[in-house]
Amino acid sequence: MTWVEAIVLGLVQGLTEFLPVSSSGHLRITSELFFGRDAGASFTAVTQLGTEAAVLIYFAKDIWRITRTWVVGIWDKSVRSSLDYRMAWYVIVGTIPIGIFGFLFKDQIRTAGRNLWLVATTLIVFAFVLAFAEYWGRQTRSLENFRMRDGVVMGFAQAMALIPGVSRSGGTLTAGLLLNLTRETAARYSFLLAIPAVVLSGVFSLGDVFEPAAPGTAAPTVAMLVVATIIAFGVGYAAIAWLLRYVAHHTLYVFVLYRVALGTLVLALLMTGTISAT
Repeated sequence: MTWVEAIVLGLVQGLTEFLPVSSSGHLRITSELFFGRDAGASFTAVTQLGTEAAVLIYFAKDIWRITRTWVVGIWDKSVRSSLDYRMAWYVIVGTIPIGIFGFLFKDQIRTAGRNLWLVATTLIVFAFVLAFAEYWGRQTRSLENFRMRDGVVMGFAQAMALIPGVSRSGGTLTAGLLLNLTRETAARYSFLLAIPAVVLSGVFSLGDVFEPAAPGTAAPTVAMLVVATIIAFGVGYAAIAWLLRYVAHHTLYVFVLYRVALGTLVLALLMTGTISAT
């Protein structure tokens, strides 16, 4: 991997991680389009540590309060009815699906799942699913109305993002809207839900990123990986604040149009042989 490649991919990771457009899909497309090779699933997983660090800092007070309440609630029954205690369990239970599917399909995620035909198709298909959720969802339920069922459904939606092109935030936002949650409520839970899954995935992928198994995958140096992760952190922090403000006052249709346009462009490039699918 070159320094330019590492910097560009760090920027792309930070810009797209929290938007419903698929950061892993964008990293795959950017790598192939501009550098003629795949940065690899492990590189994606590790640089996501930067964006998740941004989540930890941005929501530090909320995370600390939820964690403390959960620990106290293990021994003190009087706090178990609080939203913070329940939210901790919602995040724990909601993380289980992506943990199971990520373990079972680890090899496919790193190989066949990164085929650009699949990435482009999922970008388009799930754009229409997001559009339907935006149109159909009544958005009448706030965070105070969040229930375990919501956490489980959004947890399975997050697991679908193991396929590049689906989008973790896009999947969870879509599920949240279909459950009649407000966009802001769905976005906030989505941020919290991502923390354990992304952090564990990044930590477990550290060893693989320097010795990628897939042929043609670019391997970064330690310095490149650190710089890319720091860039992803800085850009990602700004993206969190922007997205929360945006979803509070705007629909998600702009992301639907963008996904369809990008997916169509990639399909056209594949059909003309301009880029390779693998």
